[in-house]
Amino acid sequence: MEVVSAAERRPTRQITVGDVTVGGDSPITVQSMTITKTSDVEGTLQQIYALAAAGADIVRCTCNEIEAAEGLAQIVPRSPVPIIADIHHQYRMAMAAMEAGVDGLRLNPGNIRKPEHIKAVAREAKDRNLPIRIGVNAGSLDPKLYEKYGGATPEAMVESAQTEMQYFDEVGFDLIKISVKASSVPLMVESYRALAEVTDYPLHLGVTEAGPPPAGLIKATAGIATLLMEGIGDTIRYSLTADPVEEAKAGRQLLEALGLRERKNIDLIACPSCGRAEVDVIKVANDAMEAFGEREIPLQVAVMGCVVNGPGEARDADIGIAAGNKRGHLFIKGQNVAVVPESEMVDQLVEWAEFIHEHGTEAALKRADLDKARREAEKDRAKLLEEQGDDANLANEKIVEIRKK
Repeated sequence: MEVVSAAERRPTRQITVGDVTVGGDSPITVQSMTITKTSDVEGTLQQIYALAAAGADIVRCTCNEIEAAEGLAQIVPRSPVPIIADIHHQYRMAMAAMEAGVDGLRLNPGNIRKPEHIKAVAREAKDRNLPIRIGVNAGSLDPKLYEKYGGATPEAMVESAQTEMQYFDEVGFDLIKISVKASSVPLMVESYRALAEVTDYPLHLGVTEAGPPPAGLIKATAGIATLLMEGIGDTIRYSLTADPVEEAKAGRQLLEALGLRERKNIDLIACPSCGRAEVDVIKVANDAMEAFGEREIPLQVAVMGCVVNGPGEARDADIGIAAGNKRGHLFIKGQNVAVVPESEMVDQLVEWAEFIHEHGTEAALKRADLDKARREAEKDRAKLLEEQGDDANLANEKIVEIRKK
């Protein structure tokens, strides 16, 4: 059974981006950003569709020139998800993007600083019922705030957001979500915590410029997951130096792992391999991930290296495979259901997972010859124990040495 341990979610206002709600009691959403030139309409749309297929609910495109705005006018009507225009420096590009029909804007208060420009954008957005993200970034903080606080601090980041909110408030605009991103995980976490104390607008979480995987994934997850587990955050984006599809996948997988979104695809768990492993667990696990591919089968799948301990250790998995005596032992919720040749392990795993997804666990158990599977599993366990003994990992020797210290 999955244990839910996240704190109660922070209450926020709710806004709508296209047909996607953000904040309030709506599901936490996943965002990413295209890396194509927005003027390349077909290339950008191809990437948007790939992002949507990978789990992105909202996609952002840069709007840094008039050709990009013209591209957005063609992209938005054909996009499968809402499109947000990313605006820096030129407030006129925000106006052009709204004219193009985008579903939302991201403004950087660090480089669009004239109050009259900010208010002009907010008035137009209000007339169009269009949300704006106040996208504060530690790397492009207003120099005056940087000087005032002696650097990019949580206080400086929050003040930047509050100043922008004040300009919006002066024109009666409140369709707002906010981010206070930094490449430093501690700074990012503390900035969002401080911001959550002073506003009830929905928050967009992210560690900016996290870098390439795997280090970038670790950094981004450390920051985003910490806040989500505290109940802070309404939409998320991984900022990786990688194909943006990897960002969408990572965001979706994180929310599924935290129990904050329903699982779309398998959650594969695998043992780290040990002295009992009868197969190359890493290879089998990778082969399984490749075989499941983009199938939307929301099950937890286990790949275990041995039949001695595998089914018991992974008894909570919906389905799993364990190796033993050159055979693969399929198990469902810890019960052995079939024995197949080792060469067919992955194919059978996928086939049974598809059956469970379509017909349910009980139907799968009824399909199986449980007595035969149990007998075969016991036979292979006994053979392995005879060959390897009951301490295949030499743990007892290590315990003896530990006790000598």
